[in-house]
Amino acid sequence: MRILFLMLALMPLTAMAEIVVPNRTIRAKEVISASDLEIRAVEAQGAVRSAEALIGQEARIALYPGRPIRPSDIGPPAIVDRNDLVMLVFDRVALSITTEGRALGRGAAGERIRVMNLSSRTTVTGVIRPDGQIEVE
Repeated sequence: MRILFLMLALMPLTAMAEIVVPNRTIRAKEVISASDLEIRAVEAQGAVRSAEALIGQEARIALYPGRPIRPSDIGPPAIVDRNDLVMLVFDRVALSITTEGRALGRGAAGERIRVMNLSSRTTVTGVIRPDGQIEVE
C-alpha cells in the first residue's frame, strides 16, 4: 500500500486545459493574426492560453496546427532584417556621431544586434531603437 501511495505521489499530474493553438501552419517570421488561432482543450504545460498575447506577435519558429504554442516560440515583430541598411547612432553628452551600417542580424525594438559600420568595415553591437536606428553602446 505504501509503495502504491509513493508511486502516485511521484507521478507528474497533467490536466486538460484550454489553450490557444494554430489552425494552420504559421511559418517563422510571420505575424500572427486572430484568424490563425483557435482554442482547444489539450494536455500541455507551459503553453500560451490567451489569444490576446499572441495576436500581433511574430512566430520565431514554425507553428503547426493543433500543437501548443510556448512563450519562447513567439516575439515582437522584427523591424530590422539582416542586410538592411541602417543608421548607426553614437550619442553621448557632448558627442553625437551618425553613420550608415549594414545589419548582420534581425530583431525587434530593444533587441541587441551586430552591425557592420560601412565607413570603417568594423563590426559593432547596438540596440535597435523603435524608429529602426541602431544605438551603439
